[in-house]
Amino acid sequence: MKFKVLSVLLLLGGLWPSGASADNRFIVRSTLDLQTLQTACNPPLLTPICTVVRGLGDPLGQLFLITSPLNLGDLLNLPGNPLGIVRAEVDQLLNLFPVGALNVLPSPLPAGLMADRTPVPYPDSGGTVWTSYQNQPAAQIVRVSDAQSQFGVSGAGIVADIDTGVDPTHPALQSVLLPGYDFTRNQPGGSELTDISSSSCPFTSCPPPPCPSCSSAQVNQSTAAVLDQSTAAVLDGNDQYAAFGHGTMVMGVIHLVAPTAQLLPLKTFKADGTGFLSDILQAVYYAVQNNANVINMSFDTRTRSRELRKALDYAEQNNVICAASAGNQGQAAPPLTVYPAEWQDDVIGVASTSDQDTRSSFSNYGNAIVWVAAPGEAIVTTYPFGTYAAGWG
Repeated sequence: MKFKVLSVLLLLGGLWPSGASADNRFIVRSTLDLQTLQTACNPPLLTPICTVVRGLGDPLGQLFLITSPLNLGDLLNLPGNPLGIVRAEVDQLLNLFPVGALNVLPSPLPAGLMADRTPVPYPDSGGTVWTSYQNQPAAQIVRVSDAQSQFGVSGAGIVADIDTGVDPTHPALQSVLLPGYDFTRNQPGGSELTDISSSSCPFTSCPPPPCPSCSSAQVNQSTAAVLDQSTAAVLDGNDQYAAFGHGTMVMGVIHLVAPTAQLLPLKTFKADGTGFLSDILQAVYYAVQNNANVINMSFDTRTRSRELRKALDYAEQNNVICAASAGNQGQAAPPLTVYPAEWQDDVIGVASTSDQDTRSSFSNYGNAIVWVAAPGEAIVTTYPFGTYAAGWG
């Protein structure tokens, strides 16, 4: 038995890349528990095979994020399978604004956009919201007010949003926000203000004060916000903040339609728009285990993930409704593949339409990925720093 163990160790040593530098990130489903996997990653007499970063919250406790200098093929072919791997995949880095996205601000902006800032009461909105938010064309097209009054409903349960987080101080959202979780930092709280509240705050003051009399200004490729020009100038064209505010905007849209539903912010994307698949998986499991009724996912990827499909299967089996973006490349599916919208047994794929009820030119389309379409141009919604913005996408 000792000779067998020694020979396995020697084979492992032969696979080990000498002088390896950067570790690779893998999502691993294993037959081992966390402690046993940690031990297996550190065989005696050898350099560690891997590092277990954390478990990803699946109900069986078998899914982990690990790092390793080995590539995926070598990891899967370790002699004797010491890590108990059932399957493994690369931890994809996703982007909320992938290359080729066509959702951009029109030039010039529509006349009168966010012009009516008269405060009006709205359920569970900290007292009032802007009229241009409550009575915007998109809300009239889908007849939000009619639906609420005719059926006597204004939202219930918990809606989780897997995104960049939220501004927890926004007056319109405060009363319905749950604490959430920041998976990018592995800490409680889903605030996206943490991305700009460090000692290297880029603004003149942090956070910038509200400026309700300011004009709307471009802050990224698809968003114009009511901010002072100096604040907008820091955000616009700065890749570090390419997706800042996205989560707060999505939360505002959900709140517009279902103002008395509770909102659970799950931060898996940084302000630059990038987020790891491992954080998204953990967020899906977290949402289900924390009684979410709906999970919104405003991201898409061309790369299939067995573990993401498994997580969404788990959500569907627990009667959680999942919705995902159909993407903004202006292409047909097929031949285009878009995940998770393509998994129609588990996910409602959502495309974008104009205020004229036509397909947005930037929206992907096709029965393979689209279950429903809704207005997605010049959508007025909440934005960090207690203000509002209009978005396309």
